[in-house]
Amino acid sequence: MLKHIKVQPLAAESLGVRSMSTFIETPNIRVLLDAGVSLAPNRFGFQPHPLEYKAIIEARKRIKEAAEKADIVTISHYHFDHHTPSYTDWCYNWTNEETAREIYQDKFVLAKSYKSKINFNQRRRGWMFTKTGGKYAKKLEFADGKKFKFGETTIKFSEPVFHGSENTALGWVLMMLIEYEDEKVLFAPDVQGPMYDKTLKMILAAKPQLLIIGGPPLYLADFRVKKENINLGIRNLEILAEKIPNMILEHHLLRDEKWKEKVKSVFEKARQNHHNVFTAAEYMKQENNFLESIRDKLYQNFPPRNEFEKWSKLPVKERKVSPPPI
Repeated sequence: MLKHIKVQPLAAESLGVRSMSTFIETPNIRVLLDAGVSLAPNRFGFQPHPLEYKAIIEARKRIKEAAEKADIVTISHYHFDHHTPSYTDWCYNWTNEETAREIYQDKFVLAKSYKSKINFNQRRRGWMFTKTGGKYAKKLEFADGKKFKFGETTIKFSEPVFHGSENTALGWVLMMLIEYEDEKVLFAPDVQGPMYDKTLKMILAAKPQLLIIGGPPLYLADFRVKKENINLGIRNLEILAEKIPNMILEHHLLRDEKWKEKVKSVFEKARQNHHNVFTAAEYMKQENNFLESIRDKLYQNFPPRNEFEKWSKLPVKERKVSPPPI
């Protein structure tokens, strides 16, 4: 589908973790997108399962290896599954100061501004990043709405768009368009469908051959997210599947075990137009490894060892500084 732009998903829900981290290489530049990865603190009343810890360890390894090759590292927003913090946390983010240094040291870091169009928590995290992981960068630049040229490769950052529905409390994110000659890849993390029609128009106007996008959070429907917004996200995914030849569909959507059944209309639209919709794992020609969405079943079918159970009952502060026995 692409002759000159190489795309390698590194971490994603279909690879067992929360992330959209992706490595993209053109003949001019190597870019590590959103070098973060996390595990859900609680699903179905359970802490992460040992298999999820094994998945996050492997994801961190892939991200580190990609960082060693990358010229640029991007941050679309300051959630921990999209950037790596410098504090020690072996419980949910599998990171410490050394992990962050390995990712950002001597890189050109293009990041979401923490000074405008950002909510309180991300403003604090963004400011903290400039003092910690960001201090290792060769150069740190806020990229909101900017365009960068590297030989024949162009990287265009959108103005901040909503992290889901209009005026959501979750704030804003940046989308990134990577273009080489007549090939285009658009990275649209956490737009959740998108759930906002203006974001949909921006994606369609870019006309990418490959779209990497996060779908709506089905598992939060009528709990934290209005069902009408979920439906809008699905409807907009149908439009994208109709108009865009190839789509890697990931993230919040895949945290629901029955996600594919609930968005079968998206796959039908793609099929009718001879287009493709992949998970990140499927794009890499691997088996899907959904873990969070079946965490309750993992505990039932693969009970952890006693040592892990004891560790999981420790206070969070202790678990963060003490890796689990897996």
